[in-house]
Amino acid sequence: MFRKAFMMKVYPDQQQEYEKRHKEIWPEMVEELRKHGVKSYSIFLNTKTSELYGYIEIEDEELWSEMAETAINQKWWEYMSPVMETHPDHRPVSFDLQEVFHLE
Repeated sequence: MFRKAFMMKVYPDQQQEYEKRHKEIWPEMVEELRKHGVKSYSIFLNTKTSELYGYIEIEDEELWSEMAETAINQKWWEYMSPVMETHPDHRPVSFDLQEVFHLE
């Protein structure tokens, strides 16, 4: 199992909409995430800074990397682009975080 963490940013006036859209995540998106080895996925919001912290546990790095190319993921990115910082192709602006401590 691999653990990954990353940061993104939601627009300050879109925090509630961002949360709403994730509470209503499409079943086909969840299915595709599972197909691509996702065991656990959480996103946390710092309401003061509008920063998003993502944490994901995956089975396989290569399988996970293929998720970005799926049609449903591309559709999700386009759907989310009005509420968060994205690149021109609608991919979220994000950066990976380095793990410095873990306890099981």
